[in-house]
Amino acid sequence: MAGVLDGPPGTWGRRRQPVQLASLAGHARLGLTTAIPSGYETSVRVTDYSFGSVRVDGVAYDYDLIIDRGGIRKRKKAASRRYRDEYGHTPLSAAEDIPWQCRRLVIGTGADGRLPVMQDIHDEARRRNIDLVVLPTAQAIGKLTGTTTDTNAILHLTC
Repeated sequence: MAGVLDGPPGTWGRRRQPVQLASLAGHARLGLTTAIPSGYETSVRVTDYSFGSVRVDGVAYDYDLIIDRGGIRKRKKAASRRYRDEYGHTPLSAAEDIPWQCRRLVIGTGADGRLPVMQDIHDEARRRNIDLVVLPTAQAIGKLTGTTTDTNAILHLTC
């Protein structure tokens, strides 16, 4: 059955109800709910964002995250490392495993907005007709409040 392994261990095979999310900045209420192909609604609870860390569904993370249809995984940036010298920082490139299965992709570029997002990301989002939102991480999470159905996210936690 599609979708039963989405979400953190312990929730596999269970339908999850959408929940309101605590804010990462300004303590405003945020919501992130995405629809997965099986028709299940999946949501994550994001709290306590600060430079280098964030808490998602009660679990603290100290590395960049990808939220893909309610599932959470570590961003694997090895494919983009070849561009590091050109940008002075490992950028986000289409060579990575980008969560394209959405209508809206929110990219948090870090506390100071220093994560470079390469042009190939913008081009691919345009080609796939995906609304691309690129903002510093705290603001990007704020943008997740509105239309959250079918939204994925990439969150850079440091600079």
